Amino acid sequence: MDLTQIWVYLARDPLAALTATLLAWMAGLQLATLFRRHPAANPIIFAIAILAGLLLATGVDYRSYFQGAQFVHFLLGPATVALAVPLYRQWRHVRASATAALAAVLAGGAMAALAGVGFGVMFGVAPEVIASLAPRSVTTPVAMGIAEQIGGLPGLTATVVLSSGVVGAMLGPIVLNVVRVRDWRARGLAMGTAAHGIGTARALSVNATAGAFSGLAMGLNALATALLLPLLWRLFGG
Repeated sequence: MDLTQIWVYLARDPLAALTATLLAWMAGLQLATLFRRHPAANPIIFAIAILAGLLLATGVDYRSYFQGAQFVHFLLGPATVALAVPLYRQWRHVRASATAALAAVLAGGAMAALAGVGFGVMFGVAPEVIASLAPRSVTTPVAMGIAEQIGGLPGLTATVVLSSGVVGAMLGPIVLNVVRVRDWRARGLAMGTAAHGIGTARALSVNATAGAFSGLAMGLNALATALLLPLLWRLFGG
């Protein structure tokens, strides 16, 4: 068996995709450490860039890659549920700030939806594209369901949501530093509302309180948007 045959076998083997994903993530962590955990040096961005380059260099299409790496995707569910642990540990702070947190998440989620719709209208894009942009700050599975319900394109929504999460996780801490937001609760709420799971992962890596409030914001924003956005969309005629 020559090297070409070996590569063809490895490219089709699910273990190869899973191994590549884990190695890319480890490399992303190392690069982030090399840059001293600067907000712009997000390990997720590094891992995505490494995997994208690897797939392009080897000619492996994304669908084939995902068949092997879908176990990591499956773990997103348990990982999301596990966010309840830091939330439980910070429950005293959460309970004391419940009203303010709820108001902040509702306001932030509304502004995020309005911004997505506003940009779509500003650039004159098709109605289904505007509907795809509306749930951009909600975690991907929920956002795709909302987009489908209001006439959007779930695939486009997934792309926009992931992009928003990456940009939010990268620029969010910088913006919060510039406007001098020091309270970890406020920082966590901002990251979870604007950048969902990716922002929450970033917040958890920095501070436990910020991570707990970010997870809370992500969950509340997803729930509120799923309940209210389709209703408002129908009410105002899309």
